[in-house]
Amino acid sequence: MDTFARTDEQRDRLARLGELADRFMADAHAADEENRISERFVAALREFGYPAYPVPREWGGQGMTVYEMVLYQERIAQGDPATALGMGWHVSVLSELVQRKPWPDETIARICEDIVKRGALINKMASEAATGSPSRGGKPQTYAVQVPEGYRIHGRKTFATFSPVLDYFIVTAVMQDTGEMTEFLIPNGTEGLRIEPTWNMVGMRGTASHDLVLDGVVVPEEARVQRTSRQPTHAPNPFLLHVPACYLGIALAARREALKFAASYQPNSLDKPILYAPNVGQHLGSIDLELTAARHFLYAVAAKYDDGAYDPELYPAEMAAAKSFAVQTAISVVDKALRITGAHGLSLGHPLQRLYRDVRFGLSNPPMDDVTMRLLAQHAIREGEAMM
Repeated sequence: MDTFARTDEQRDRLARLGELADRFMADAHAADEENRISERFVAALREFGYPAYPVPREWGGQGMTVYEMVLYQERIAQGDPATALGMGWHVSVLSELVQRKPWPDETIARICEDIVKRGALINKMASEAATGSPSRGGKPQTYAVQVPEGYRIHGRKTFATFSPVLDYFIVTAVMQDTGEMTEFLIPNGTEGLRIEPTWNMVGMRGTASHDLVLDGVVVPEEARVQRTSRQPTHAPNPFLLHVPACYLGIALAARREALKFAASYQPNSLDKPILYAPNVGQHLGSIDLELTAARHFLYAVAAKYDDGAYDPELYPAEMAAAKSFAVQTAISVVDKALRITGAHGLSLGHPLQRLYRDVRFGLSNPPMDDVTMRLLAQHAIREGEAMM
């Protein structure tokens, strides 16, 4: 299908990233079976320089746009969805930092320098068992106390995606004395910080989204990088479109597996492979119809931001709609791919059964469908009220 690359540079990068993703497909399968990160693929992406793509060009990065991010994340996911999702969180968190600059400039510059030099990885730790998704407004129970050395932090974060390979953790916490919300930047290896291997899910096993435990972690004053009187509220980060890109990558991988099977499987009751069977053709046509619509929608929303042609009031709803539509499409495509392969695709040795398990996690990544519908409904209601 169309790669959506617009320039020679994008086509070249896409081809090289695609070669890497395809090379490590077997390792993605092994990582899923062993419930671990695909360390070799992560190392290859570091060596490739991909973690630094969001860093501005003047700081040694590539200044990756939202459109480019969707392009590359979708391709990485075709080889290894779990690694794509984990790397996507690094990309989106870093992109938000360099674009919105919520921290002191020197701190962001220092982190970017480390990312450019050695491919350091960063992610934000906000979810907790008692609060659920931070997007729902839950207040963290992780707390910090001021001490002579700086701050002492206690708490536990869930869904710490990519935690075994991260170099920096951004931890949301509440100041115990004032109730003030804040963020701390904590390097991996800090005393009192440990990763508890709790991730034992049916899908996205290679994200290693374990618990991050902060048992009296002491950090210096400069580790407190952001202070707010309440939980931050701002326009959604457009780089969160890495989520739908990942799940459309899964759908494209499922399409590929269905085509490979259909082109090679020929029961002795037929004189040619099932690729030419009318019912298989119906499934393939439906798959391509759904994928064409979802991909054009996602890439259009991404381009709209880069071009500055978006309405700030409407754009959050458009982003949410693109995500929900992409995930629903991906689930439908994987289901149709399995209808083509039949029971063969459910074999534990077949890639489709892993894609089937991985794609379900899109329903749990933000924003959830009910949030999307609420945002869309609010705009429709305001439009209706204007007609009164």
